[in-house]
Amino acid sequence: MGAAARSLPLAFCLLLLGTLLPRADACSCSPVHPQQAFCNADIVIRAKAVNKKEVDSGNDIYGNPIKRIQYEIKQIKMFKGPDQDIEFIYTAPSSAVCGVSLDIGGKKEYLIAGKAEGNGNMHITLCDFIVPWDTLSATQKKSLNHRYQMGCECKITRCPMIPCYISSPDECLWMDWVTEKNINGHQAKFFACIKRSDGSCAWYRGAAPPKQEFLDIEDPFLHRGSFGSRVEMAW
Repeated sequence: MGAAARSLPLAFCLLLLGTLLPRADACSCSPVHPQQAFCNADIVIRAKAVNKKEVDSGNDIYGNPIKRIQYEIKQIKMFKGPDQDIEFIYTAPSSAVCGVSLDIGGKKEYLIAGKAEGNGNMHITLCDFIVPWDTLSATQKKSLNHRYQMGCECKITRCPMIPCYISSPDECLWMDWVTEKNINGHQAKFFACIKRSDGSCAWYRGAAPPKQEFLDIEDPFLHRGSFGSRVEMAW
């Protein structure tokens, strides 16, 4: 028997084994600045989870029931979203498929950003911005009211390593991973990327609203037409 013929049974066994073994799912998310998370979300609220249960959400293409976790919440404040309170939040049943685990009982407050499902419901995943309220800086809390919204037309570009480049004047370079080896660093906690009068974007620090002179500053790179080598350091 030739080598090719002998390899066929082995290949068949490997193929069969691959179909029988359970698939290992994993949740993978790219880091985003809190401002990006705010801008990308349909709904951003401050809330407590008071109860949870597993519910059916229809069937998959094979007729198997789709399970989700339903959190009953108490909304404290809405920063972005519809003109009605959110009553229930849904998520996948396991962190392996990006499900989120919230403390229930109504004692722990969260900032929760996610997607709207209508009828006072929203859906969240591990890739959304969901953090305990008391871990936010004072600047982040203030920025939720108006500051982040001012920069939703800007693009925040994460710098994974030096050298970093941006390609247009409406970008802000996010340097936390390079400078602090932490995505929840100085720029995440204390800065927002704000659009200025000339169409360029720049980092702004502080809890107070940007003054008009900051918004009116002209970006010299915008008028030189050179963006590739521009690296903004805000402190």
